[in-house]
Amino acid sequence: MSVDALAAWCKVREQVDWRSAASVGPAPVRPAVDGLALWFDGPVRLRDPDRANRLLAAMALSRVAASRGEPLTPTLLAGWQKLVLGVDQVGLRRSDAFAKGGRERYGLTPHIWQDFAACLHQSADPSVPLTARAARAYLDIAFFHPYPDGNARLALLVLAHVLEREGVRLDEVGPLQTTRYADDPEGALDLAALVSVLIRATHRRATAR
Repeated sequence: MSVDALAAWCKVREQVDWRSAASVGPAPVRPAVDGLALWFDGPVRLRDPDRANRLLAAMALSRVAASRGEPLTPTLLAGWQKLVLGVDQVGLRRSDAFAKGGRERYGLTPHIWQDFAACLHQSADPSVPLTARAARAYLDIAFFHPYPDGNARLALLVLAHVLEREGVRLDEVGPLQTTRYADDPEGALDLAALVSVLIRATHRRATAR
């Protein structure tokens, strides 16, 4: 049987020095253009207009939650995921899941969803830089793989929500669309560094108008 990528991620997650991630300047960071909306309305719409519409609806819902300061919870995510998938009900997976052509397996444990909820709660921990919290939450979705489908889309919404909740919005998200691996601590911090770069670039372009 393939290695359990979720178990690998949980180990890496504890090893990474998230507090060493680069911080960003003061919020708010308001872009000249809305990068997340442009991604959904551009590359996603070209492939699947219905998917783009569903993602834009989920994005709007997530931003309402951010404006209210709502923390990430499984219940909150389920509301977004129903829109992402265009279904009336969604449920957490009940068996192992696979990705990357079956090369990566995400296992189940008796306490997996309690652990998942605890990880989501940490996205609001002020002792960890915002860039690290956003990146870590993205990877939590990727490797806990909570739903049978749509986790990559949800991960991007979650990253954006963590930033939005603290007044930060990106003007581009395309660079985030790269493959990540559960057993890669350097890659986890690299994602946090990339989020920092995107925030700073967004701020620079917005203030240069």
